[in-house]
This record gives sequence, C-alpha cells and structure tokens, in this order.
Amino acid sequence: MIAENTKAHDPKECRGYLQPVRDSLDILNGKWKIPIIVSLYFGNKRFKEMQREIEGITAKMLSKELKELEMNELVKRTVFDSLPVIVEYSITPYGRSLQNLINELRSWGLQHRKRLMKKS
Repeated sequence: MIAENTKAHDPKECRGYLQPVRDSLDILNGKWKIPIIVSLYFGNKRFKEMQREIEGITAKMLSKELKELEMNELVKRTVFDSLPVIVEYSITPYGRSLQNLINELRSWGLQHRKRLMKKS
C-alpha cells in the first residue's frame, strides 16, 4: 500500500506497484466497463435493460464490453431454454470483489464534483 512515507526514489518498489495497477486497468479500462459492472450490482439484467439504463452506450459497444467482462470472469451470461430465448447477465462472485474499489471511486467522484462546484 502506498503510504505518506513511501521512499521517494525506489524504482523497484514503484515498479512493484505499477504492474498490478496496469493489469487492473487493462481489464477495467474504457468508458463503459465500470458502468456495466455497477448496473449489474443492482441486479441481473437483460441486454436491452442495460442498454436503457446505461445512458449513451450503443448495442455494439455493450455487446463488446460484455464479452470482455465475461472473458475475464467478472460477468456471467446465462441463456434460458425458453421461447423466445432469454439471455440474462449477472455479476459473478469475482466481479463482486470489485465492490470496495467501486465504492472508493464513487466516494472520490462525489468529493471531486463537490470540490469543483465550490470553485465555480
């Protein structure tokens, strides 16, 4: 964990922090992945439900991002044997492991917005 007293000139320690952060960003990067995950925290959803809930996302982009999230085991796609066929997406237990990170991002975002509003 980065602390206030972290050594200023320790490249090895810095690299030890950078690689896992890069790995995380490779999985969560982009405009849509975290909003998709947050949407699924509020319950299982069908494709069109998510598209309506996540303002501005196109069907093509949602499909692409869901495939990547599924590949990384953060989201599960379930196809129900019914007529018509129903496909539902849900957050996996592994996806739920992001909860603290997402809560911290939300908290920081609220503080940042408040800080900027004070300036204007």
